Amino acid sequence: MRTPSRRGTVARFLAGVVAAAPLAAPLAGQPMVGGEIESVMAEVGAVSVQEVVDGFDHPWAIELLPDGRLLVTVRNTGHLHIVDHDGSVSDPVPGTPETFTVGQGGLMDVALDPDFATNGWIYLTWAMPGEGGATTALGRGRWTGDAIEGFQEIFRQEPFIDGPNHFGNRIVFWPEGHLFLALGERFQFDPAQDLTNHLGTTIRLHPDGSVPEDNPFVGRSDARPEIWSYGHRNIEAAAIHPESGELWVGEMGPLGGDELNRVEPGENYGWPVVSWGINYDSTTIPDPPTRPEFTDALETWTPVISPSGMLFYDGELFEEWQGDLLIGGLTDQSVVRLEMNGPAVTHEERLPMPARVRDLVQGPDGSLYLVTDEDNGRVLRLAPLERRSP
Repeated sequence: MRTPSRRGTVARFLAGVVAAAPLAAPLAGQPMVGGEIESVMAEVGAVSVQEVVDGFDHPWAIELLPDGRLLVTVRNTGHLHIVDHDGSVSDPVPGTPETFTVGQGGLMDVALDPDFATNGWIYLTWAMPGEGGATTALGRGRWTGDAIEGFQEIFRQEPFIDGPNHFGNRIVFWPEGHLFLALGERFQFDPAQDLTNHLGTTIRLHPDGSVPEDNPFVGRSDARPEIWSYGHRNIEAAAIHPESGELWVGEMGPLGGDELNRVEPGENYGWPVVSWGINYDSTTIPDPPTRPEFTDALETWTPVISPSGMLFYDGELFEEWQGDLLIGGLTDQSVVRLEMNGPAVTHEERLPMPARVRDLVQGPDGSLYLVTDEDNGRVLRLAPLERRSP
């Protein structure tokens, strides 16, 4: 790592498990409220961590429906659920793909089309079995009456790999209408430098899965036309920068060297030739500056945070966070808040959480909803702590 990570001064204290009285269901679009389990002292003041619901077997992604309800994918069961405003959980949503659950793979990301209100498209990624092992697939269907109709695969990562690791991915929509899918390298190392496969790449598609003609490798016989960038390791965090419109990703390093990358078309980000971390067997990897042909990271973390889930905050509830980048931390068990000046990170704060944070989404009122990666996975809500009378 080039420089020590900058952290805000964060003190954590347990408030104890608060037995919450039954709450009336809010109107559509209003925040869900659960029982407070912790308070975290942040630079904006005390932040309440509330449990909305538990009982998910390693939830993987969380998405917001227009009416304020939440969608949660569950990796190990292969189910998609709706969390209602009162915290009740639906039966599995009909119409999802048959999922192969293996290691880090299962039912994974969920995203709504930017024009969901008119076209109803919902997108899912999942682990698909096939000859040679399994792969990450992307598909879409139409949301109709709390079910998915006509779900179809529109892309699959090639090749299929035998192994349980690095199914990392995230779906992100570009304001211009394209779809980005960030992909892990399935723990295969060298293929991340090979443009004839999709391992360790970001890809750019039209929403129907077709390939845009202006992708950087279109027309090359030695490259997959879907590829936007390559040389990545395991990506589980991605967002579009609100000012530049660029794709940003957070990817997991080996021993050390987690990266925040600004993704540009056709660029090579160096894995596994260079890294700010070292291999699991303690052998060294050359630092990125030794190979200037590779694109270096904007920020790195050693020890790792294991970034998973990411968004640029623009809500009203935490005014001091507006424009900041928020990243879920698995290993770090935190929400990492980065203050930005253009592409430069100027300050970092970590909000400790009670478990590994797999994904996060901003609620209609500016609160944050998280899913935790654990056997009894939870939906948590973060909001400013209200003052209470003694």
